[in-house]
Amino acid sequence: MKAGRKKQLLTEKETELMNMLWERGPLFVREMVDLFPEPKPHFNTVSTTIRILESKGYVDHEVLGGSHRFRAIADRSEFRSRSLGEVIRNFFGNSYKVAISSLIEEEKISVDEVKEILDIIEKKNSMDKTDSEESEKPLP
Repeated sequence: MKAGRKKQLLTEKETELMNMLWERGPLFVREMVDLFPEPKPHFNTVSTTIRILESKGYVDHEVLGGSHRFRAIADRSEFRSRSLGEVIRNFFGNSYKVAISSLIEEEKISVDEVKEILDIIEKKNSMDKTDSEESEKPLP
């Protein structure tokens, strides 16, 4: 994403196109249209949407043989983090604990998966503690 731009949320159709570019790499509009299930969107609809993404600074293009091939220049992890944050803020009162509790309650996540998540957290905390202790040691 271009520096200095205000972060904008993606529409559903914009998200679909960004996922295509993140997963498959650079694509022509015709290739994007072909990747949609039936009924496929019109070429001009996809072209307009990809140009909007370009104007937002999320997509760039190169000219090849008179056609434009588009590629994502925005990082997927940035959108993942921002989108998750929006969901947590808007639907779970800005509480990740409430969000995870909801997943458990609705049986969307298993006890084993929760244990795996706890292991990841413990390993990260252990690494952070080790890094902190290393930085506090006096230089020889």
